[in-house]
This record gives sequence, C-alpha cells and structure tokens, in this order.
Amino acid sequence: MAEESDLERTEPASSRRIEQAREEGQVPQSRELTAFLVLLSGTAGLWALSGFLSHHAEALLRTGLSFGRDAAFAQDAMQLRMASLSMDGLLIAGPICFMTVVAALVAPFLIGGWVFSTKALALNFTRLDPVGGIRRIVSMHGLGELVKAVMKALLIGGTVFWVIWHHGEAMFSLMGNSVEVGIQGFFRMLFVAAVALLTGMAVITLIDVPFQLWQYYSKLRMTREELRQEMKEMEGDPHLKARIRSQQREMARQRMMSEVPKADVVVTNPTHFAVALKYDTTAMEAPQIVAKGMNFVAQRIRELADEHHVPIIEAPPLARALYRHAEIGDQIPAPLYTAVAEVMAYVYQLNQFIADGGANLLPPSLPVALAVPADMDPGVPEA
Repeated sequence: MAEESDLERTEPASSRRIEQAREEGQVPQSRELTAFLVLLSGTAGLWALSGFLSHHAEALLRTGLSFGRDAAFAQDAMQLRMASLSMDGLLIAGPICFMTVVAALVAPFLIGGWVFSTKALALNFTRLDPVGGIRRIVSMHGLGELVKAVMKALLIGGTVFWVIWHHGEAMFSLMGNSVEVGIQGFFRMLFVAAVALLTGMAVITLIDVPFQLWQYYSKLRMTREELRQEMKEMEGDPHLKARIRSQQREMARQRMMSEVPKADVVVTNPTHFAVALKYDTTAMEAPQIVAKGMNFVAQRIRELADEHHVPIIEAPPLARALYRHAEIGDQIPAPLYTAVAEVMAYVYQLNQFIADGGANLLPPSLPVALAVPADMDPGVPEA
C-alpha cells in the first residue's frame, strides 16, 4: 500500500517543477479570458469614442455614396476611390483596434505570463498518435472545452436572437432615417449587443479561469517518489554530502597542520587543547591563531611542534580561552593580550637564549599565573 501511495500524484507541484514546465512552454492559459478582455476593451472604446466614430462614419458613408459623372466613367476612379475609403475606414477603426491588441497582449500576464520556449516548437511525434488524440478528446480537458464551446454558441446565438427580437423594428427603421440618425442608432444597438455579449462572456470567464488553473496544477502534481528524487537532486545525496563534508574537513585540517611548523609557539592544556600562535610584527596588529584542536588533533599539533622545534608552553586557562573565543585565522581577543604578551616575551627570550648557545646566560623562566579573565576561561575540567 505504501508503494502504491508513493506512485500516486498526491503532492502539489514544486517550484522547480513549475519552472521546468515554463521552460517547456507550459503555462496556464485561458482563451476565454483573452476573448473577454478584447471584447471589454472594444466595448469600452466604442462607448468612449462613440461621438468620434459616428461623426467620421457618417462622413465616410456620405463620401462613399456620392460621386460625380466624371468619376463614374473614369477608368481607374473606382479603384482609387475604394483605396481611399478603405484607408479612411482603417484610420477610424484604428483606436479600437489598438485597444483590442493591447488587451490581447496583456491578458496572458493575468494568469500565466508570457513565455517563449524553443522546446514547445520542437517536433513531437506523440502528438500525431491517434490513440492519444482520442484520449485527449474524451479527457476532462476535452469535456471542459466542449462545455465551453456549447456555452459560447448558446451565448452568441442567444445574444443575436435577443437583439433581433427587441430591436428588430428599430433596425429596419434605420433605413428610412437620415444618415446621421441611422449611424447613431446603429452604434447604439451595437453597443447594447456588445454589453449583452460581454455579460455572458464574463460568466464564462469566471468559470474558465479557475478551471484552467486547477487543470494546470493538477497536471503538474507529483508523486512522493518524484518529490523525494527532486529534493535529492537539489540538495544532493545525504551520504554523498556527508562524504564531501568529511573530505572538506580533512583538507582544512591538513591546511591547518601545514601552518604549525611556521608558528611561534603552541599553548596547550596540556593534553586536551592545543593552540598554535604566530606573530609577525610587520604584518599583524596582534598574534594570530594558525591552528587549534582538541584531543587527537591537539596531540597531532604537539607532535608537529616537537618535530619542527616550535616551543610548547603548558598554560591550561589560556589554551582553553583561546580555543573557545577565537577561530583559525583570527587575531587573539583583546582581553587576552596581556597573557599572550607574556608568552610571546618568553618565546623571544628563549629563541635568543638558543641563538646565543646558552653561554653565560640563564634560561628564561616560564610564565606563571597568566592574566586570563575568569569570564574568558570556560573552565573545562581536565580528564
């Protein structure tokens, strides 16, 4: 049962799955929303520009129905006249055409946005599969498209019938009126028909947009196994990540150990902690921690220090404070300046003693009772 549930598409689509679908040209679309916005912009333009349209349409009609005797018998007069009237008609309809084109371009942004994908243009022979085509027809998508087509047919047919039924006499009476009255009456009836059609399209759009969104995200739903696989691809295999982290720690440890021979002194706990310090008076404002560790790592730091003759000083409180309050590459904390200064002074005296061969000199005394603030020492008990 668990295996069956893992293979069922019960999980919502992840953001990566949605992004991959967009790259393939798959976005939620609603043709009904586009048609509604185009019709809305056209109706709004018809209402806002009714005076302009009726005036210029009247002038265009008068010009088209009046011509002189010379124009009637001229060889190219009819062609030139038709071209001129067609251009005038395009200029009159231009504002509404522009508004509808803008609406058609804006509509996709409302639910899916624009997307251009070459993958959507690639040749896909599965689309030519007749069995798959039949399945698409009888699917939920095909059923929804059929319902919408029937609703649109009933809407358009009902609107036409309603306009003719209620405005039939007014339509036929336009032929007996003057051009000005006839044009104005025509635009009024056209506006009424557009509003009626727009109302019906609004109902269809309110049904279609949620349906298209539901269908789109249902199609992208994932199984639990797909979700786990995706998370593994995005975050990496936990075992592989653990191995990489282990290798990174080992490489960092090796880089740290390579700095121990360059250190000036190693401060120890003496067994649990070891911290290597280096101070370059020309490049550093304060001594810097170049290596630190505890237990096995501390032992390895001490061994390297012995091999390369780096002084080792047992100062448990200072070693614990340095280990707790500073990281590799950091300068020592300001409250530990005094204690570290005593240690560095001892190291310089010891180096001078060794350089002079110890002749007629007493070895320097190890620093004791270093000034380590109580709040800096974590007080880790020694085992």
